[in-house]
Amino acid sequence: MSFSNQSSRVFGLIARFKFIKPLQTLINKAYIKYFKIDMSEFKQAGDYESLNALFTRSLETSRNLENDFIAPCDGKILQISNSFFQKDEFFSFSIKGKVYNINTLIRDSFESKELENGLDCVNIYLSPKDYHRYHAPCDLEILSAVYTRGKLYSVNEKYLKKISNLYSENERVCLKCKSENNFIFWLVFVGAQNVGKMRFNFDSNIQTNTRKYNNFSTKYHNLKIKKGEELGNFELGSTIVILSQKGFLNFNIQENQNIKFGKNIANFI
Repeated sequence: MSFSNQSSRVFGLIARFKFIKPLQTLINKAYIKYFKIDMSEFKQAGDYESLNALFTRSLETSRNLENDFIAPCDGKILQISNSFFQKDEFFSFSIKGKVYNINTLIRDSFESKELENGLDCVNIYLSPKDYHRYHAPCDLEILSAVYTRGKLYSVNEKYLKKISNLYSENERVCLKCKSENNFIFWLVFVGAQNVGKMRFNFDSNIQTNTRKYNNFSTKYHNLKIKKGEELGNFELGSTIVILSQKGFLNFNIQENQNIKFGKNIANFI
């Protein structure tokens, strides 16, 4: 077990500990102040019984869901890129010129013909200050989930510069999805240091950062999710990688742009 995995489990235990309310409120306020969190859409510091409850806070106000394909989460756009073909494998440029292997990233969740026209790729980084729940970006059907056990390196920009193929090294869950117009896309949820868990509301059997499970995959039948419906949450922050078949989406975002769940980030072609 790597140090980052072990430290993440320890951090998770501390974050879930419930201190007496006055002390917990002070801890929560200090966290909110340090990370400059805008709490205008959420309950206030004293309403959360642990740091983990604050990390995984739910919205207290509703957000308008814009047209077509929306941001599945709050975060920062780190990269927008296209895949390219090389020696029977597909790759995609990651940030700062690093290259990662899409075949390895999404593992057992694709057929070769689904990749043959290339993919559009978007990386969204969720920092510790962000809202940590994630949602369906459009009306979709979840076809499968693939869990890959791995390391828990930090996924901030410093580490992405240093570690090649970082997303494929880290623990992750890949959801293969189908849109209403029958295009295939993948949502890859990448674990990171101090992310004790990734949770998925539609399947409690998906357990991350645990000794219990090795790699596994599961297929679903008629698992349909409406746009904006909550899929689950990170504990703390991490990255979501969106991979979509060419001819499906026209992304209208820019690198280093901050986004909010519910905002349009791409139009259907």
